[in-house]
Amino acid sequence: MHGKLLTRLSTALKSSPSISHCKTCPTSVALQQRYYSADAEADLVVIGSGPGGYVAAIKAAQLGLKTVCVEKEETLGGTCLNVGCIPSKALLNNSHYYHMAKHDFKNRGIEVPSVTLNLEKFMEAKSNAVKALTGGIVHLFKSNKVQLVKGHGKITGKNEVTALKPDGSSQKVKTKNIMIATGSEVTPFPGIQIDEETIVSSTGALKLSKIPEKLVVIGAGVIGLELGSVWGRLGTKVTAVEFLTSIGGVGIDSEVAKTFQRVLTKQGMQFKLGTKVTGAQKTSSGIVIDVENAKDASKKEKLEADVLLVCVGRRPYTVNLGLEEIGIERDEKGRIPVNNKFQTVIPNIYAIGDCIHGPMLAHKAEDEGIVCVEGILGGPVHIDYNCVPSVIYTHPEVAWVGRSEEDLKRDNIAYKVGKFPFAANSRAKTNNDTDGFVKVLADKHTDAILGVHIIGPSAGELIAEAVLGLEYGASAEDIARTCHAHPTCSEAVREATLAAYCGKAINFG
Repeated sequence: MHGKLLTRLSTALKSSPSISHCKTCPTSVALQQRYYSADAEADLVVIGSGPGGYVAAIKAAQLGLKTVCVEKEETLGGTCLNVGCIPSKALLNNSHYYHMAKHDFKNRGIEVPSVTLNLEKFMEAKSNAVKALTGGIVHLFKSNKVQLVKGHGKITGKNEVTALKPDGSSQKVKTKNIMIATGSEVTPFPGIQIDEETIVSSTGALKLSKIPEKLVVIGAGVIGLELGSVWGRLGTKVTAVEFLTSIGGVGIDSEVAKTFQRVLTKQGMQFKLGTKVTGAQKTSSGIVIDVENAKDASKKEKLEADVLLVCVGRRPYTVNLGLEEIGIERDEKGRIPVNNKFQTVIPNIYAIGDCIHGPMLAHKAEDEGIVCVEGILGGPVHIDYNCVPSVIYTHPEVAWVGRSEEDLKRDNIAYKVGKFPFAANSRAKTNNDTDGFVKVLADKHTDAILGVHIIGPSAGELIAEAVLGLEYGASAEDIARTCHAHPTCSEAVREATLAAYCGKAINFG
């Protein structure tokens, strides 16, 4: 997503579908005007340069707003580009190549006498990707005339943001509108102190200086499974401890989660589900983690590890922003309440991304940033959160959009299921990559697609078709009757929709 944005954003954002260029359209007139404020230095100050913030700032500037972005870190891009989505995907991709070279190439007739890992070079490749993308944002800011102000952004008035500098100085910016896009931070684990060396958060897990022999991960959600997979492929014995009785985190379909666990177990990852971590102590030989059964505290166990990875989620970063001082109260989870136009209780102060309600996803923040800016200029503001996809970038990948079976059962919605295994897909078979399936949920009466769940090769790419279908109200029949190239893994999506529509697949493979 970010690579495409950094090479094409200057033109792509200008052609947003919600901006009409018809001269007779009132929305078009409003959006084409320039909104420089008469008594302020800026029309919009964006606090934070993560995916939501930098995209919003660029969009605002392209639509004629005099825009300032305040960022406290040395590099732009927020958690996602610096210590989140981007570096983790670099490590996931390259660790997968290493694992294939070491364990799978021989089965494909590729003889490699010796495969070794240069961890320093491995990490350098990740760092180069991060550097290129964060540097690309700097270029986009300059080319779109977004003013960058370094410092911790604090709202010191309804029309004022103060950038607090590391040296104790400050810089005030007067503005017509303010957008809070401060993202989220790692949720701490009570009683366990993170040092980012042997007891690490996701940040530390992205830059370990040596491959640990044993890694214990607290949390079997998206981040824990992705980073556990990275080090597991490099030779680490990984054990994931999860309080819940299933893996994958919030929103994952239970059938997919069970298959996912079986596949990862086959790959060597171990799981302790329904298990609670009660403490961890450093010893001369490593770390000892105390765990107990979540339902029966008498069932206790001690686990040993070289590295302990704490992955119990993220929390909104909303501290020291001056919110309470100007009358903006946070909710019980530290989020900033907003209305359907992303306005806080102060109408000219907006908030988007991880610091408000909804899933903590980079692409969700990006879309919110764009439509929020358009709303400031009088355009329509609409996001269907049911159409926001989720992806876990392990191998196989897991992706879903819309409702799960559990959701539909809970809401008493009559539905039908169509499934198709990748083991019966021609491309997956020729690639020897057949784990998983596509699962389509459709309304029993109208055939409207309600949800799509995929575990298998390129699931994160395949889900886009389902997102488009769901966004435009497609039926299972609509996709089933759409021609798909052969042989491709996308045919599994067609087969699953065909099964949902008429009860059976044709199997083009």
